[in-house]
Amino acid sequence: MISSEKITGLILAGGRAQRMGGIDKGLIPFHGKPLIESSISRLKPQVSAIIINANRNITKYACYGYPVIMDETPDFSGPLAGFSIGLKHCKTPYLLTTPCDSPLLPTDLAEKMVAELELKNLDLVYASSREADGKVWSQPVFCLMKASLQDSLNHFLGKGDLKIDHWFKDLKAGTVVFENARGFANVNTPEELATLENTPNE
Repeated sequence: MISSEKITGLILAGGRAQRMGGIDKGLIPFHGKPLIESSISRLKPQVSAIIINANRNITKYACYGYPVIMDETPDFSGPLAGFSIGLKHCKTPYLLTTPCDSPLLPTDLAEKMVAELELKNLDLVYASSREADGKVWSQPVFCLMKASLQDSLNHFLGKGDLKIDHWFKDLKAGTVVFENARGFANVNTPEELATLENTPNE
C-alpha cells in the first residue's frame, strides 16, 4: 500500500485567471481566507509534503511555509508546466496534484487514487466527477502520478504539445469516478465564487 509518506502534494496556482480579471486565484478570499488555504487544509493530511506552483505573488505564497516553485517557461503554459516543475522538485515516489481554486477538494482523493493505481498497476490516475445529471467529466488537474514520469513529460513537452489528455495517452493511465461532483467545483468567475461560498461544506 502506498502510504501518505510516499506522496508529495503539488498545488497549482500558476495560471492567469483571465475569467477572474487576471486576479491571482489562490489569493481570492473564500469565507474570509485565501482560496489556497482551503486547498492546503484538505490536502495536508493526505500527503507528506506540499509544494506550491506559482508564477506571481511568490512572497505571499511563501508565507504558508511550503516551497514555492515557478514554471520554467514564463508564458503560463498550463497545468503540464506545473506538473513538470513539480516532478522536478518531488522527493517522494509519487506526486498528487490539485488546483488552488477547488476549496472543497475530496479528503479521500489520495486514498481512492492510490487504490486504483495499485489495483491496475498504472503510471498515473486522474479524477473524474459524476454530475447530478449522471454525466461523468474528467478532472485531469487532479492527478496521482509516479515521480518517475518526469522524463516522459519533458519529452512530451519538448514536442510543443500542452494538452494534458494527449500526454495521458502516452501512459498507463486510468481514472477514478468520484460521486460528489462539488468536491471538484472550481472558481472561474466571481459568480462561481459566490455560489461556492453558499455551498454547504462536507
